[in-house]
Amino acid sequence: MLRDVDKGKNGNAGTAGFQLSEEAGATVCRLSGDWTTHTVGAVDAALRALEERDIASLRLDLSGIRFIDTAGAWLIARLIHRQEKRGAAVEVTGPSAAAQTLLDAVAETADHPEVPSDGKRRFDPLAVFERIGRGAFLLGKDVLYSMHILGATVGGAQMKIGGRQSINPNAIVAQIDRMGVQAIPIVVLMSAIVGAIIAQQGAFQLRYFGAEIFVVDMVGILVLRELGVLLTAIMIAGRSGSAITAEIGTMKMREEVDALTVIGLNPLGVLVFPRLVALVIALPCLTIIANFAALGGAILTAWVYSDITPPAFIDRMRTAIDLSSIFAGLIKAPFMAMVIGIIASVEGMKVGGSAESLGQRVTSSVVKAIFVVIVMDGFFAMFYAAIDF
Repeated sequence: MLRDVDKGKNGNAGTAGFQLSEEAGATVCRLSGDWTTHTVGAVDAALRALEERDIASLRLDLSGIRFIDTAGAWLIARLIHRQEKRGAAVEVTGPSAAAQTLLDAVAETADHPEVPSDGKRRFDPLAVFERIGRGAFLLGKDVLYSMHILGATVGGAQMKIGGRQSINPNAIVAQIDRMGVQAIPIVVLMSAIVGAIIAQQGAFQLRYFGAEIFVVDMVGILVLRELGVLLTAIMIAGRSGSAITAEIGTMKMREEVDALTVIGLNPLGVLVFPRLVALVIALPCLTIIANFAALGGAILTAWVYSDITPPAFIDRMRTAIDLSSIFAGLIKAPFMAMVIGIIASVEGMKVGGSAESLGQRVTSSVVKAIFVVIVMDGFFAMFYAAIDF
């Protein structure tokens, strides 16, 4: 029996095709034409049907193939693998040297799962556990590297000025200027707006109970204990954290980090240490400025919206808050600064050699830093409640 499965649209011998015949109890499949990326799509469906047939013995004759590339070789290797998996004895005859080389190269990938032919991906329960396990493993690696960076920072703080591996005060001052001083305008603007919104909404709701004056208590406690440091940390994570990741990542792409190691310098001491120290100094200072800005916005709003004059607002705030409210927010700032700097540095060191990798790491740095900062604020709130602070 001889059957012409496919010779191409117009019978052109250059297109991919194959013929099936039965000879001496074996199924013979004679391949012909060009088995390349642009032509094998025409025979893919017929090959899939052949793969599903129960065949005791299959002989593939490749002598009629003129040209073949990786795509064509992979289809042939897939046919061989699936028929062998069904128990068929497969024999390949007449391959050219190029065809044999390609078949050997793609043989290992022939049994990989494919996207179903209808284009829809099937839900795989095992893939969920695989992603969870991979995520947990990568999280553990990130934590270990973060501890390494933290340890190197502590070691850097113990170095003496003037030594070979000395601290560079100029680098720290420059980073404080970039991360702290230059961030003042946006921090003041955002904090003032948030403080004004809280005061307006609080006064609007408390007016129904005739207790508008208590908006001072609400704004004072909320800003000083929570929102002042939290909003500042989020803004710094988006502004300075992304900058740290981008700067270190760009140096990693250009192999400048490796160059520092070659000339005998510690990349963590040169690149990470000044930025971490600058963040630890700048974030508490920015938190104080943010607190004043938020309270200033609240005072102005309360004056315009509720006729609470600034002297009355300040007098009421003296009785509503104490030093614990002020320090409750400021204590969090150095820890949040350290977390932002470490996460940004870890993500920067993980940048590969492409611009796509840099973009992914910058995005990951900002998202992770904001998430961890919010979680840390929650832990501090629970800790303060436990010790009645």
